[in-house]
Amino acid sequence: MFVYVRTMGWRNPPVPWKELERRLGGASTSPELLAVYEKRRTPEQSPGGGAGVPAARGGRGPKDPGARRYEYAELHCHSNFSFLDGASHPDELVDRAVELGLTALAVTDHDNLAGVVRFSEAARAAGLPTVFGAELTLGLQARGTARRGGGAPRSGGGRVGVPGRADSADPEGSHVLLLAKGPQGYARLSRAITEAQMRGGEKGRPMADLDLLGSHHGGHWMVLTGCRKGAVPRALVEEGPAAAGRELDRLVDVFGRTNVLVELWDHGDPLDSARNDALVQLAGRRQLEMVATNNVHYATPDRARLAAALAAVRARRSLDEMDGWLPASAGACLRSGADLARRMRRYPGVVEKAAEVAAACAFDLKLVAPKLPDWPTPDGISEMEYLRRLTYEGATQRYGPRGSEEVQGAWRQIDHELEVIEKLGFPGYFLVVWDIVQFCKRSDIFCQGRGSAANSAVCFALGITAADAVRLGLLFERFLSAERDGPPDIDVDIEAGRREEAIQYVYNRYGRERAAQVANVITYRPRSAVRDMGRALGHPPGQLDAWSKQMDMWSGMPGPAETNVPEPVMDLAKEIQGFPRHLGIHSGGMVICDRPVVEVCPVEWARMPNRSVLQWDKDDCAAVGLVKFDLLGLQMLSALHEAVGMVEARYGITLDLGKLDQEEAVYDMLCQADSVGVFQVESRAQMATLPRLKPRTFYDLVVEVALIRPGPIQGGSVHPYIRRRNGLEK
Repeated sequence: MFVYVRTMGWRNPPVPWKELERRLGGASTSPELLAVYEKRRTPEQSPGGGAGVPAARGGRGPKDPGARRYEYAELHCHSNFSFLDGASHPDELVDRAVELGLTALAVTDHDNLAGVVRFSEAARAAGLPTVFGAELTLGLQARGTARRGGGAPRSGGGRVGVPGRADSADPEGSHVLLLAKGPQGYARLSRAITEAQMRGGEKGRPMADLDLLGSHHGGHWMVLTGCRKGAVPRALVEEGPAAAGRELDRLVDVFGRTNVLVELWDHGDPLDSARNDALVQLAGRRQLEMVATNNVHYATPDRARLAAALAAVRARRSLDEMDGWLPASAGACLRSGADLARRMRRYPGVVEKAAEVAAACAFDLKLVAPKLPDWPTPDGISEMEYLRRLTYEGATQRYGPRGSEEVQGAWRQIDHELEVIEKLGFPGYFLVVWDIVQFCKRSDIFCQGRGSAANSAVCFALGITAADAVRLGLLFERFLSAERDGPPDIDVDIEAGRREEAIQYVYNRYGRERAAQVANVITYRPRSAVRDMGRALGHPPGQLDAWSKQMDMWSGMPGPAETNVPEPVMDLAKEIQGFPRHLGIHSGGMVICDRPVVEVCPVEWARMPNRSVLQWDKDDCAAVGLVKFDLLGLQMLSALHEAVGMVEARYGITLDLGKLDQEEAVYDMLCQADSVGVFQVESRAQMATLPRLKPRTFYDLVVEVALIRPGPIQGGSVHPYIRRRNGLEK
């Protein structure tokens, strides 16, 4: 009673208890609201005393929700793959969800599925059911006509979204939340995101609308009305219940009554209760189900300040300038079912409904694992038979006919390798790489396989590599063996100036729906972390430059005594270490699928013209089973091409680099570290090692290159190997 009177003012007239009970108990609630709550009343709630209807915040409601365990799953949750709009890693969200006893967790990042693999792996290890979804942006305008930032902030602030103008405190567009019902719903969602991203014509400008989404859903999504930027809540606050009702009717018309859920959330803002009451009335009039979420943007409340700093970075403003746009409390964290039930006690059943929806939608991401496309073989033969035919033709040219081979044991090695390839089921992989190499040869582009693929006589016979593995005594099992997990890894070096032709050939050969480049997730390192967090805290650019120069790019954050960066900046910078900042392009990785890759992972435009890129990096692709091919640009091949052309022009000799003799004079030069400009052995570390290792065969060079790598160096293997090779110790 004291709180009630203090809130309303000291000089209000006295209110009889009967009248106060009537007001708090909900007797004045609209008939529509009463009908909704009567329908959703649980057996535990007594029929009297207004237990099934809304009570004023802090007033009378059902008995303490902590008295029993509430089944609850969070259906609206952003990880840091919402890029500057989420302040926890996917695995942190999973750990916290398990700790709170949630029955399932959905990750619903903005306009992407970039974090779902890491989320899926963490949840699988923890035994937590997973729901996959996304919060899509609707109604973005063409570039140049977007609404400028500024203006008065909304009451109660709220979460700042990602799309729209980079310097806008509250970006344009509205949101809709989509949850996939199983693998087919996931495939449709991934395709819809791709179409929206590609329709925009540029990176970071998805152009989605309800017509686009309606053409893809097919009854395979659950659709939530979303956060404050959802079309329904936004219309409710800006234009009133009638406008919100029209937006809700649009969702029902597009997705169907059984697929639309009215979303309620409560972060402790004064507007939350009134908004939720109005949403309940809208749902009741249309007989729609309601569901509770907590509109999560971080795992625990202590990440709220980091979330605010990220929002300031996105808007290119300081926290002071963003003050009116940001939430007033740390309410957007994961909560337990009992905690949320206390907050939502005015709306019985909405917490349990979240668990029901999650149980219906949850599935394991492994179910979407793709394969390579079937190769169009001639004469109706199998891929293995075709690979065998091509290999025999190439081996005959390289080694001579079977029975009269120029290199002893060549055909025996060819047969062994083909047997392993067939046993492991990888003929299609070799055919794809062979086809890319054939295109390069037809186009007079120098290329060759690098790395462990050079250990394969089959790769040499197919023309993929230029090193004769049999003549040089290279070990095939270093490249491929029956015990190997996953497909082989053939990196193809291509002339740097003409690599784009090969990439575009792959796009044209398989189509942009089935081929895409792999993303590179750009993450925060010490310099960028200090710079961005310092900017969010309002420090001037010159000071940020000075502080960032005190950071080492690779050694981690320095200690307090090693820098004069203010403690608040350093604390935020340490928190943000390793957070994804944005998506870039992998140096050369491409994936190809047997079905549209856009149904496995969304594809978006890259900054580079004519490049489309997946929203997953190479590790995520490997975890799901996407097969990656690396097409790498190499300037040295351009130099070799010019040299071969000069020899042919001057002497009339056409050189085959794979058939050049192994000359002793070359090894003499290498033993003297005379290797300036020689690819792979020109670094200072290589030049320091060459005189000690004294290479005299090609395999010695293989060892030389392999030694100067992080693993052997950090493991202390280099010097012991050299001493033992030179007979200085056993």
